[in-house]
Amino acid sequence: MANMPESTPSGVFSVVDYAVFSAILLVSAVIGLYHACTGGHQRTTQEIFVGDRQMKFLPVGFSLLASWMSAVTLLGTPSECYSHGTMFWLISGSYIFVTLIAAHLYIPVFYRLGLTSVYEYLQLRFSHAAKLIGALAFIFHMIVYMSVVLYAPALAINAVTGFSIWKSILTVGLVCIFYTTLGGIKAVVWTDVFQTLVMFAGLLAVIIQGSIVFGGFQNIWQINQEGGRIVFNEFGFDPTIRHSLWSLVIGGTFTFLGNYGCNQLSVQRYLSCPSERDAKRVLYVNCPLLFIILSLTMMCGLVMYAMYGKCDPILAEYIGRADQLLPYYVVNELGFFSGLAGLFIGCIFSGSLSTVSSGMNSLAAVTLEDVLPKKRFSEKTAALVSKFLACTYGLLCVGLAYLAGYMGPVLEVALKLMGIIGGPLLGLFTLGLFFPCANNKGALVGVFTSFAISTWIAIGAFLYPTPRPGLLTTLDDCVLSNVTYTAFPDDNSTYMEGTSLSSLLSSTAEAPKATTHPVLASLYSVSYLWYSVISMLAVLIVGLITSLITGGNKDVDPSLLSPVVNCLCSCSFRRSGHKLQRLEDLDMMDVDTGSYWKRTPVNMDTHL
Repeated sequence: MANMPESTPSGVFSVVDYAVFSAILLVSAVIGLYHACTGGHQRTTQEIFVGDRQMKFLPVGFSLLASWMSAVTLLGTPSECYSHGTMFWLISGSYIFVTLIAAHLYIPVFYRLGLTSVYEYLQLRFSHAAKLIGALAFIFHMIVYMSVVLYAPALAINAVTGFSIWKSILTVGLVCIFYTTLGGIKAVVWTDVFQTLVMFAGLLAVIIQGSIVFGGFQNIWQINQEGGRIVFNEFGFDPTIRHSLWSLVIGGTFTFLGNYGCNQLSVQRYLSCPSERDAKRVLYVNCPLLFIILSLTMMCGLVMYAMYGKCDPILAEYIGRADQLLPYYVVNELGFFSGLAGLFIGCIFSGSLSTVSSGMNSLAAVTLEDVLPKKRFSEKTAALVSKFLACTYGLLCVGLAYLAGYMGPVLEVALKLMGIIGGPLLGLFTLGLFFPCANNKGALVGVFTSFAISTWIAIGAFLYPTPRPGLLTTLDDCVLSNVTYTAFPDDNSTYMEGTSLSSLLSSTAEAPKATTHPVLASLYSVSYLWYSVISMLAVLIVGLITSLITGGNKDVDPSLLSPVVNCLCSCSFRRSGHKLQRLEDLDMMDVDTGSYWKRTPVNMDTHL
């Protein structure tokens, strides 16, 4: 419907836009200052990391959503819908399974132990080495993920305002460092609530404006249906299919279970609640919010296809990559309405601020609890060290974010990371929670094998990529005027005189070159959504076999097992003569069991 505009208002950011954008940043900073000056003034690690375990479940539920639904989602999901259709929408089915499994099989164990770092569980269940592996893998995962998340809004800001990507990354990072270091988890949670509302507002602005232009969202749906974008019928069992019902629901379940079931960023939020019931409610608040934000981002993708499906800015080389589609849309369709461009940039900023601030706080907690030598700091010193660690991780991610542009589409990169690193860790926790016979040797051999397999597949997929072309878009409606047209700001920007775009592209196109693939190329073609499943199964299979060969485990503490395992196996424990030793009976200085740390009493009266 819409032709390519004759000029691009890139760099045009009105006073109102700046005011809206600045207000969003200012509110986040003020929240950090408020929590630094109230309550316990962030003088203890318990207040900094878990809010003295007195946080309300509703804001924590919003915070959990914001922590994982970053700018990666806000930019990547609309471009996914634009390029590949609506099939990705079915990943919402995995949210239900993740919520039920995490709430009733994983959270009860971690909450009742009164942990600060979830990786302390690995020391209690297996060994100090297992804990260190889990903690270091989490640190690596979050640093890379946060770098991707920082890069995404920088891309958007560069498009709309003309700010350099580096300055944008620095701005996001410094704001995060400021309020996270000052306000701790309380500032993180309440800024997440505010930023979630900003994200909803920004996405709704895109959808509402598009609906007005096309005379209702039903017309947008019709255009997408005619263009082949409404796709919900991929039911094939082939694991190389990028998005099928099975990869989205089953693969998505295990991918997100690694995030919501045993990732420090999420578990730290559950542990900040005053009761186990409230910890579970956090997930039940998060689940419908996940579906809402997924639906809003997919609808934004439908709006963009209705606008640009017959004049594709990627084919026309006005933008360099699909992740720029939503910023490009805002530049050309919302940029003329004062304040909306500022709201959109605030929306994208909010997605990154929430994730990066949560990651900084969690990284500081894990490093202090699990990595630094166990020379006990005074409470005052520990609080200062935690703030220094949060600041250091923030600066490190700012530096690494500049490299994120070379990693590929932001959504797929983020989900691949979850599978490569989150999958083995999910397998390690699952081995400990659900298999009493698993021992330390099995856990270590299993997790190393899993890391090796997932990394091997990921590297193979990078070296021998499988072509996965998107759905058809055209240049049929693209008409350039005789004046010079300046393309969207990008390293690949070009200047064109009045010319037929179709003839220009066809004259410069080259035939694809044949690539020789190794025998195992089919394994490298497996959908990234199966990475977590493969990684977790590798830990379980190798870990159990190794455990059985090395004598299994005869001293199992039932408080370290999932409730369902205790329910099913309590009788077999008694019959087999296994020694059931409660954690409170252990020597608090026994480093081999990991029980030298202090566990904070928690409210068990209200757990389900």
